[in-house]
Amino acid sequence: MLKTDTLFTIKEASEWATQYLSKTVTTANISYLIQYGRIKKNGDNGMAQVSKQELIKYYETYNGKREVAWKEQLGKDLNWALSFDQYKEAETTKHVHRLHPYKGKFIPQLAEYFLDGHTDKFKKQGYFKKGDIVLDPFAGSGTTMVQACELGMHAIGIDVSAFNALIANCKIWKYNLDAVQAEINRITKALREFLSNSHALEFEEKLLQALYEFNNKYFPVPEYKYKVKRNQINEEKYGPEKEKEFLPIFNKLVKAYNIKLNQDKADTFLDKWYSQHIRDEIHFVFNEIKKIKNADTKRIISIILSRTIRSCRATTHADLATLIEPITATYYCAKHGKVCKPLFSILKWWETYTKDTVKRLSQFDKLRTQTFQFCLTGDSRTMDILGELKKKNAAFADLVRTQKIKGIFSSPPYVGLIDYHEQHAYAYDLFGFKRKDDLEIGPLYKGQSREAKQNYIQGITDVLINCKKYLADDYDIFLVANDKYNMYPTIAEKTGMKIVNQYKRPVLNRTEKDKGAYSEIIFHLKGK
Repeated sequence: MLKTDTLFTIKEASEWATQYLSKTVTTANISYLIQYGRIKKNGDNGMAQVSKQELIKYYETYNGKREVAWKEQLGKDLNWALSFDQYKEAETTKHVHRLHPYKGKFIPQLAEYFLDGHTDKFKKQGYFKKGDIVLDPFAGSGTTMVQACELGMHAIGIDVSAFNALIANCKIWKYNLDAVQAEINRITKALREFLSNSHALEFEEKLLQALYEFNNKYFPVPEYKYKVKRNQINEEKYGPEKEKEFLPIFNKLVKAYNIKLNQDKADTFLDKWYSQHIRDEIHFVFNEIKKIKNADTKRIISIILSRTIRSCRATTHADLATLIEPITATYYCAKHGKVCKPLFSILKWWETYTKDTVKRLSQFDKLRTQTFQFCLTGDSRTMDILGELKKKNAAFADLVRTQKIKGIFSSPPYVGLIDYHEQHAYAYDLFGFKRKDDLEIGPLYKGQSREAKQNYIQGITDVLINCKKYLADDYDIFLVANDKYNMYPTIAEKTGMKIVNQYKRPVLNRTEKDKGAYSEIIFHLKGK
């Protein structure tokens, strides 16, 4: 009998796929395909095998075809080398880059590509060197600053959002990690004691057990997702049916443990998007953080709390980035293919993120250089950069005055895409920062009308004209933008600059649900 197929072990599959795709495919990558029903698992976990034919079928839908298809849609000038598709997510979110979620940030490899001294067939010369000063007038969460620090360059960030500036500065600050860990241990112990007087943990434990049994019965892994993928189960009908079936079990536990699902009012973000138990824990930890005497330690632990509470919002797993309606009961989760639950305690995420943060800060400590970085809070259109920097770091300000800033690497906001303050509304509520939504350039709430575009052009123009005063004569400016409205040639003209080059790159790993072909351009501007 002719053998028509080959079965691989997970390890063999990863080795074969690595050779087939000419890029590293790990055993975890193969396990992911099984877990999410892309391919079928044969045999038990100890001797799990996968079909070579199924792997080929899956990879043929992807291998090489995305590049060809995207170039057809977006143009032959698409520079696939700048997709950085050879990097795993762990590398694009390395060390402090994942200290806190942030919409709209670029990956560190992109900043590194233009800041470092290497050349290739696309980048014909290096533009920055060690000891140079780099400016990012739309600092966001500080990616440019962090990469400059790694590369031995000084960097100034500016952001209109006080919270963004806090994130950016927390990433590049040098900490006494033993002191940070000691405060984390103190607060975690206090939180556990606080929770011993609450029924929330015991309730969650019982609820998780009930969900485990229910999901194992009705949503077995990986069979359920495999059948959904092949239309053997109608997910849109089956999921909601089972959601309703589990609800009485949930309600019974809520009653038994006297769990308060909603707060008494819904006036603020913290009121609306958190259960009462979560809200109580947030304020308990926040009050413990206020007791920390060292300002640097207090700031980084505040960022951990912010990251924690972002993960504890009362929303579905699929809507974490968009927030449609608060969820207070169990629900069918299409993302995970089972019945999921909202959170009723911050403890799990608090413990996860405290460990993760200390680990990431320690990793970055091994890479950082003895250079200056600081993110200023304010409006890049009007800020006296030297004056404001002198208030924060006189030595750095002196260096800028004598040496000048060599150039800019930044990703300005896209017109009508993101409300930068609103994405962190929970943090503004908790920390009491003053919001400056009216100073955002091109926010979502102002839309993409003709007037909005004109205001955007003027806003970016004003930023560049203001920053130009502090730049060296032979400056280089790199701006990352999806310029579908062709505004940047006008911006260059209005600022007295010229676009000397454009690098068009595919954006492969977007946070939005739209996975379609998408590109952005890195504009290289110089003085006329």
